[in-house]
Amino acid sequence: MPDEVVEWVMETSPLVIVDGTYGGGGHARRLLERLPSGEGHVIGLDRDPAVSQRVEGEEATNPSFDSRLTVFLASYEQTPKALARLNLEQADALVLDLGLSSDQLADRNRGFSFTQDGPLDLRFDPENGTPANRWLAQHDEKQIADAIYQYGEERFSRRIARAIVARARERRPVESVNDLVEICRRCVPRSRNHDIHPATRTFQALRIAVNDELGILERTLADAPRWIAAGGRLAVISFHSLEDRIVKTAFRDDDAWDVLTKKPLRPSELEIANNPRSRSAKMRVAQRR
Repeated sequence: MPDEVVEWVMETSPLVIVDGTYGGGGHARRLLERLPSGEGHVIGLDRDPAVSQRVEGEEATNPSFDSRLTVFLASYEQTPKALARLNLEQADALVLDLGLSSDQLADRNRGFSFTQDGPLDLRFDPENGTPANRWLAQHDEKQIADAIYQYGEERFSRRIARAIVARARERRPVESVNDLVEICRRCVPRSRNHDIHPATRTFQALRIAVNDELGILERTLADAPRWIAAGGRLAVISFHSLEDRIVKTAFRDDDAWDVLTKKPLRPSELEIANNPRSRSAKMRVAQRR
């Protein structure tokens, strides 16, 4: 939803903008274009080392690289540290797009896409933390089932967890994307409309668990009022009900925010046609009092 992000964020003429989920840099580039010539700064944050390495390469080789952009290898909950590195106290806007980037989905070594085989990793930062296949090996059947149900809202979570543990007992632990997809195909009955792949909710759940996604989001929303100047805005694009519920509740219950979107904004039919993965996106915006 790049058009909506630019429209809502730039309405207050911000000069310091944090793109907390930089990814491919699409939002950041659009925001830089709208800043006054030679003024302002966009700070990008991303947990994926490949992102910061790519930007460093662009900065080193592209003479027209915009010096008003700085990208850090970090989670968006580390926004205060990024601001301090640039001798800034607060930002005028913070943007969070909680979806996966196209580059992450295309990399078969990351395990984010269940349409191509590879290691079942699922970490945003492949250099830190516990990959999903090892996470499964470290947890018992109940813990696995609870995570798949809580984070994926998968009704057949216990059946899936039982099959995962059974494989481990047979000395055939789940190691790859295809291992887990095979289990989900056997355990999850095909839905009538066939819109949702049987592995979708389980992969979502494991990705959330491995990356502590909801914990980071909750902590960020609780602390963000201290990072954003009065009159500044926070825009969050979520892609499933768990994230959207957290954002909605945080905006509603924290007196520091004026909620600008009483109902979440949705992508246009044209955007969905051009990018089918955007169909589940919901965007909420609040302004710092």
